[in-house]
Amino acid sequence: MLELTSVTKVFYPGTVNEKLAIDDVNLHINAGDVTCIVGSNGSGKSTLFNLIAGTYPVTAGTMIFDGEDITTKPEYRRAMTIGRIFQDPTKGTAANMSIEDNMITAETKGMKGLRISLNNEKRQQYRRLLSLIGLEDRLKDNVGLLSGGQRQALTLLMMVMSSPKMVLLDEHTAALDPRNAQTVMDLTKRFIAEHRLTALMVTHNMQAAIDFGNRLIMMDEGRILFDVSGEEKSRLTVEGLVRRFKDLSNKTYATDAGLLTKD
Repeated sequence: MLELTSVTKVFYPGTVNEKLAIDDVNLHINAGDVTCIVGSNGSGKSTLFNLIAGTYPVTAGTMIFDGEDITTKPEYRRAMTIGRIFQDPTKGTAANMSIEDNMITAETKGMKGLRISLNNEKRQQYRRLLSLIGLEDRLKDNVGLLSGGQRQALTLLMMVMSSPKMVLLDEHTAALDPRNAQTVMDLTKRFIAEHRLTALMVTHNMQAAIDFGNRLIMMDEGRILFDVSGEEKSRLTVEGLVRRFKDLSNKTYATDAGLLTKD
């Protein structure tokens, strides 16, 4: 599904501010993998997502997605098949547009020259979808009137409507209160399972990283420190994860709080 070979990203090359953000990363993501990525501040998690999404160009290396070389493919074209949800709930929707207008925009994403009419049949279809997140009676409300949790849930729903092959979840529950964060995570698990999506999730919550998905990757200083999956992942504990990080990186953190500060 996704193959990164010797991918490197250097910011401000040749200047006094030169920074090696991603250091010769090799990564293979299988179709259907649900992978959590954790790491300390500046470890490269968000930069890796930006490279996959096409927000930043790579300095060196290649990226193959679904059999296609996307190394130089622009971000807007990758967005047709790679969905992304950010930590900020306002980033995935248009606040000054109604819920139904946001939804039809998501549904027609990438459809050149194709127009879909917002008729009664289409509105009924949208109401059925919105019933999954408790917004079925607010079709004509502007998205700006929704809470952060409601907007993030709507963003998830719209992402599924655009039929991506892979989704990037960039700390998408971090800005929500615990109740809404749990609701959004439950929806995330449901949509990934129902639509058989391949997903990568950056999180600052070590327990969530252990509990969610079939694979866990830890990054440090732009490198993949370790990569576990299956039964080995299921046996992980937060304490064991912190200890393993300390052993491999020669850094010391008393708890997971220091290890998992935000990128």
